[in-house]
Amino acid sequence: MHQTPYQLDKHLVRESFDRAAAGYDEAAILQREIGQRLLERLDLIKLQPQTIVDIGAGTGELGAALAKRYKGCEVILLDLAPRMLKLARARQGMMARWRGKQRFVCGDAEQLPLADNSADMVFSNFAIQWCSNLDSAFREFQRVLKPGGLLLFTTFGPDTLTELRQAWRAVDDAVHVNSFIDMHDIGDALMRAKLAEPVMDAERLTLTYADGMGVMRDLKAMGAHNVSAGRHHGLTGKRKLKQMLAAYEQFRDGDGLLPATYEVVYGHAWGSDVRLEQLPADGAVHVPLSQLSRK
Repeated sequence: MHQTPYQLDKHLVRESFDRAAAGYDEAAILQREIGQRLLERLDLIKLQPQTIVDIGAGTGELGAALAKRYKGCEVILLDLAPRMLKLARARQGMMARWRGKQRFVCGDAEQLPLADNSADMVFSNFAIQWCSNLDSAFREFQRVLKPGGLLLFTTFGPDTLTELRQAWRAVDDAVHVNSFIDMHDIGDALMRAKLAEPVMDAERLTLTYADGMGVMRDLKAMGAHNVSAGRHHGLTGKRKLKQMLAAYEQFRDGDGLLPATYEVVYGHAWGSDVRLEQLPADGAVHVPLSQLSRK
């Protein structure tokens, strides 16, 4: 199948996060901060889930927090990278293992190995940007969610790593930085999947570094370096790397630091009674308000 330059190489995504697993928690400062903010949003939602699916569970920190928040709830930690799940299982306490309230599943968000209408909540922190087809992922989320179940997620927006992207553009036209989907297009994809009442918002956060190589090292340590199909498949030459680092210097701030901007996109929606296979041929659907209500 033909791949566009910005399309993700899913095999490389898996390998990248497998390699990063051991040092991920130390490097993933932004992911941890946003994960906590995502958990805080649950304070505003009255929901007592019996089954939660944590998509892109990584090393299991947020899955453990969800299990602690919702006592007695079954939490399914799902990740594409086996080594991430191995660390997540190691994080689980002996008592939790005995109770069997956490399950660990190696799987793809675009092909969830879960039954229809089996989850009260789908929770995902910085995972859907690694999906090759966002429509496929959201269709799967709608499929496994019970009607009235909650989808809550974060992802990166297109302004993420804008400084690094511009610095590489000064060197050549190759794809050096992963591409991310606009917030409004994500909202449209939620609607196409017939998820109910989608709400999107975004914020920008900036990490600062002493030099450009610090940005590159962190991305590699988190498994978040370039995994697009159009990436250069050989080693980046020292000359091009030097040119990029020189171009990055234009962004050095008054404190002598280099910024790395991240556009963080938040989204939530609700599982609906509408099943995609039941839609008429023209795709039109009429949903009564009663079907969108939730307890």
